Amino acid sequence: MKIIPVVRKAVLKDIDEELEDMQYWLSRPAHERMAAVTQLISKSLKPGQRMDKTMVVKRKLHP
Repeated sequence: MKIIPVVRKAVLKDIDEELEDMQYWLSRPAHERMAAVTQLISKSLKPGQRMDKTMVVKRKLHP
């Protein structure tokens, strides 16, 4: 994967990074979002530690 640099000039008080981040992640497919979340969680775990899945609720997205 090649990272392409992006330059954008704007007034800092006019930038809503939270909204832009949300729009970006909602534009990505579900499997890509899940992979990103899994990667972030795995980086926070100690070696050999496993993710606590007791709070995970499985449900169908489309009835």
